Amino acid sequence: MLLDLKGKRVLVMGLGLFGGGVGAARFLVREGAEVTVTDLRSEDELASSVQALDGLCITLKLGGHDEVDFRQADLVVANPAVPRTSPFLMAAEEAGVPITTEICLFVTRCPSKIIGVTGSSGKTTTTTLIGEMLKRVDARTLVGGNIGRSLLNDLDGITPDVPVVLELSSFQLDRLGELPWSPYIAVVTNFAPNHIDVHGSLGAYLNAKKSILAHQTVNDLAIVNADDPEVFDWQGAGQRIPFSLAEGCERGGFVREGMIYYAMNGDVQTICAVEALQLIGRHNLANALAAVGAAMLWGVPPPDIVAVLQSFTGVPHRLERVAVIDGVVYVNDSIATSPDRTCVALEAVDGKCILIAGGYDKQIPFDGLADAIAHHVQHLILMGQTAPAIANAVSDTAQTKIHFVTDLSQAVTLARNLAVPKQTVLLSPASASYDQYLNFEQRGEHFKSLVQAL
Repeated sequence: MLLDLKGKRVLVMGLGLFGGGVGAARFLVREGAEVTVTDLRSEDELASSVQALDGLCITLKLGGHDEVDFRQADLVVANPAVPRTSPFLMAAEEAGVPITTEICLFVTRCPSKIIGVTGSSGKTTTTTLIGEMLKRVDARTLVGGNIGRSLLNDLDGITPDVPVVLELSSFQLDRLGELPWSPYIAVVTNFAPNHIDVHGSLGAYLNAKKSILAHQTVNDLAIVNADDPEVFDWQGAGQRIPFSLAEGCERGGFVREGMIYYAMNGDVQTICAVEALQLIGRHNLANALAAVGAAMLWGVPPPDIVAVLQSFTGVPHRLERVAVIDGVVYVNDSIATSPDRTCVALEAVDGKCILIAGGYDKQIPFDGLADAIAHHVQHLILMGQTAPAIANAVSDTAQTKIHFVTDLSQAVTLARNLAVPKQTVLLSPASASYDQYLNFEQRGEHFKSLVQAL
C-alpha cells in the first residue's frame, strides 16, 4: 500500500452517508493527495456528506462511476462493502492500481495497540462496552471502525499509549487480511452465516472473519467464545483466553451460581452478580463476558468494569425497548439482519410475542428460524423481499399465525390490533433493510416513530 500520498491521484469509491468516505477524503486531502470522490448516488442523496467536504480541494463525480478514473488512479480507497467482483475494482486491478479501504489506511498508521472486535452478532454492544470500560481509566480512549466516525483524522493525537477499540466487520477484515494485519487484542463474539450476497459464498465470509486471528503473533491476545465450536477452532498464534456461559468453564470470563468471574493464570476475581447487568438476554451476558476479558487484559480495575456493567442499557436498535402502550411492550431490534440474530432476540423475549420480520434478501436460508418462531411467536407479520421465504420456512408451524403486509407502517398498525396486554411486539426482521430503507438504523428509527405515534 502507498504510505506517502503527497501528489498521488487517489480515488475514493463510495462517499456514503456514515462518515467512512468523508473521513477518508478529508484525510487524503490533508496528506496532500489529489482526491476524486465517486459514488453511485446523486449529490442530492449525499447532501450531508457533500456538505462535510465543503471547502476542500476535491473532485466530485457523483451519480455513477467512470472506469477511466479507476484505471488512471495511483490508489483506490473503496467502501469495504463493495464486492470484489465490482467491474470497476476489477478494472483497477487489471491496470495494476492498488486497492485499500479507510480502515486499512488507519491501522497501517495507528501507533498504538488496538483492540479489535468482530462476530456475526454482538460486536457493536461488545465494542461499546469495552470502550466505556477503558474510558473509565483513560478519557483519551477512541472507539471506531464499523461503529461511529472514522478515526483517520484523529491520528495526529494518537500516541502509543492511547487505547483504540475498533468494531471490525467482515468487509473490513477482508481487506485487512491482505495487509496482513490482526489486532493486539482480538475479540470474537460468535459466528453464523451472513453477507453471502456480498462475499459470494459462506466460505469467503468465514475466511474474512478468521483474519482477525490469523495474523496475530505470540505476543498478541485472542478472546474467543468457547461456546461456539466454529470460533474456538480458528487458527492464530495469539494466546487464547476463552469466555463461556457453560457450566464447568472457569478460565477467562465465566459465570458460576449467578456471579460473573474472570480467571487468568490461576487468579480468580469476582466481578459482579449477573442480575446487576442492565442488558437483557443470554447473548448480552456473553457479550459482557467478552468485554470483561478485554478490559481486564488492558488493566482496567474491576470496580470500573462493574460500574459500566451496572449502568450500560444497550445500543439503539438492539433489543431497544421503545414504549409500553396499553400494556403492550414494543421492542426495536432492527439490527437483526440475519436469522440467527432474530433467534437470539426471540430467546430474550418473555412469552409468545408478535414478530415483525422480512426485508432485503441476503441469500441466507431461514430454516433455522422455524423452531424459534414455533416456540416464541403467536403472530408473524411479514413484509419485504424475504417474506415468502420466511413464510415457507415456518408454514408448518400450526400455532403461529402468518400475516403479510406491504410495509412497516401496516405492520405496526396490525400488530397493535393483534396485541394483548403484557405481550411484546418485536421488530426483528431476520433480513437486511435495503429493499425499503438505506440501512437498519433508518428502519429502526421509522419503527420507533410509528410506535411513538400510537
